[in-house]
Amino acid sequence: MTATGIYVIDAKKYRGRPHLKIEGGLFRPRVERLLVGSRDCTKLVDGVLQQVEVVRGLLDDDVPVNGVLCFMEADWPWIGGTFATRGVQALWPKKLYPKLQAVGPIALDTIAEMHRNLAHALPPA
Repeated sequence: MTATGIYVIDAKKYRGRPHLKIEGGLFRPRVERLLVGSRDCTKLVDGVLQQVEVVRGLLDDDVPVNGVLCFMEADWPWIGGTFATRGVQALWPKKLYPKLQAVGPIALDTIAEMHRNLAHALPPA
């Protein structure tokens, strides 16, 4: 939880370059697939979206809930590289930190209350 909202972060230790492969469009349905190297990792996006929905179901509608796939040891390019698919951001830790530290409209006492509520509703496995 941060001043800008809640981040559901799924950290992965995958090797290879994460990228988005887009197929279809004009005459066929658009399909986005997350690839790390040549490995199809689209199911990871589905998993984060499921987790985001669980968290959203426990909160007020006005609290932003952001899904993130953070690839720890991936082969990211020097410039750019981050992307989003179906509302889930794909990036690496150095790009995630500024998002988590950004100034936002949510007060510290509200963050603490949301944290307590989520910790109670979602106990560790």
